Amino acid sequence: MASLNPDLMALRRVRDRIDRDYAQPLDVDALARDAHMSAGHLSREFKRAYGESPYAYLMTRRIERAMALLRTGETSVTDACFAVGSSSLGTFSTRFRELVGMSPSDFRRRAATDPVHLPTCVVKRAARPVRNREAPPLLPE
Repeated sequence: MASLNPDLMALRRVRDRIDRDYAQPLDVDALARDAHMSAGHLSREFKRAYGESPYAYLMTRRIERAMALLRTGETSVTDACFAVGSSSLGTFSTRFRELVGMSPSDFRRRAATDPVHLPTCVVKRAARPVRNREAPPLLPE
């Protein structure tokens, strides 16, 4: 049985840590140190393996979690921002708009009128943030 590439195993551990600790302060330098790599090597290899940089992956995870919080309508945009580990409401809102195609406030307002009878897995799949700033233009309401 062939062994896995050590870099790939380290990249999986980094991805798992981001998935698990997305709300904690994480930076590429710390992730790279923990993976025994330079920050540049980690970023290049992570992007080659997963299609985006570790930072972009972290922000996508944070926006995904924020969308779930906002979808309930019980969490304010500010509370969702800080709950997912963002330290700046402005940066959070900008990144949210880039990935989702609308502001967090608009998303929260629209989610209140979305069908609530759909299974969560369907809603999550349909509402998954788009990566690499490719959010489709909004349809008129």
